[in-house]
Amino acid sequence: METTLKRGAGLLLPIYALSSPYGIGTLGQAAFDFVDFLVRAGQRYWQVLPVGPTSYGDSPYQSYSSFAGNPYFIDLDKLCEEGLLEKEELKSIYWCYTPEYVDYDVIYKERYPVLRKAFKKSKHSETDEYKEFCKKNEFWLEDYALFMALKDYNGGCEWLKWAKDVKLRDEKVLVYYRRLLHEDIEFWKFLQYKFFEQWEALRAYANERGILLIGDMPIYAALDSADVWVYH
Repeated sequence: METTLKRGAGLLLPIYALSSPYGIGTLGQAAFDFVDFLVRAGQRYWQVLPVGPTSYGDSPYQSYSSFAGNPYFIDLDKLCEEGLLEKEELKSIYWCYTPEYVDYDVIYKERYPVLRKAFKKSKHSETDEYKEFCKKNEFWLEDYALFMALKDYNGGCEWLKWAKDVKLRDEKVLVYYRRLLHEDIEFWKFLQYKFFEQWEALRAYANERGILLIGDMPIYAALDSADVWVYH
């Protein structure tokens, strides 16, 4: 359904700037509280910076995908409520040096191991919701998950430095890596499922209260991205 923007006021606040005990803002309670604040302040729009997964340099305008969401924004407290994580193990992790800044080195090193624990405990793959999500997003999700698994397999280096047959997407080679990296591929798909589950819940909450979430008009496809790797 097409949405028409009407004249009104709003605020720009990146998701990562929300308050959080885990080193970076998320789609958790602080995001819902900000929606309530916008309502009380008589605002209509919440503009966010791009929410894609950030690459080297951690700029929201340098993303591994034009379609995917940033796993950093998955709220860990919600995963605890679902029984996928334990609060105590989160409290034992050192998430940041100062509450005013996001320490991306710490986030990169600490968040993915935690999310992998949640992935291993999750029964999402058995649900109709997950199957429907994968079907709906098949046009980008499979390639993105394979791209991220291959990036990890290649030590995080850009796809231009991968082996030539992988770089040029030789189909026989890709079949081999889909089998070899099956669990990692499923992990990256799980992260997208949880991100969009939480994102849609926040957007629905905001829309019900008359608040629209809006982003930037331009879309930048980073060179080191699943999009360019697939379509180059």
